[in-house]
Amino acid sequence: MKNKILVTYASSYGSTQEIAQFIADTLHSEETVVVLQPMRKVQDLTGYTAVVMGAPIYMFHWHKDALRFLNRHQNTLKNGLPVAIFAGGPFGEGKEKDWQEVRTRFEQELAEYSWFAPVSMEIVGGKFDPAKLRFPYSLIPALRQMPASDLRDWTAIRAWASSLIPQFQTIQTP
Repeated sequence: MKNKILVTYASSYGSTQEIAQFIADTLHSEETVVVLQPMRKVQDLTGYTAVVMGAPIYMFHWHKDALRFLNRHQNTLKNGLPVAIFAGGPFGEGKEKDWQEVRTRFEQELAEYSWFAPVSMEIVGGKFDPAKLRFPYSLIPALRQMPASDLRDWTAIRAWASSLIPQFQTIQTP
């Protein structure tokens, strides 16, 4: 039987969708069927052997669609379906302290979901383009004046995605 992995994402500006597509392409093989779908459209997790969730972090909070996904699929996710998560985080200069602060705040937010135990969690660099800001972020002068940046490390993302298959296979799903 082939593995069937759902790669699901929330994306406000398209950057996380690009990462999710890259991960889906990395995971796809003869032994693995990969379905790529926005979180808002996922109705049922039946038939999947694992899930990869990805969403950006804005103002130290994971995208609302990701939190809704956790709540909507709580019963399935807490009953042994392996889940890996990635979050698009730091942008701009991407200083080490920024990465650590994003990770710490993200872990604190996930701690509110004590039943949720992802097999892997990765903070990936974010992409920022002040020309694409929408309300309410477009009202923040400091954001509008920042230079565009892209801290997504595709080599690191590929390595992380490649590490997931063995992790998923060591977990027996019901």
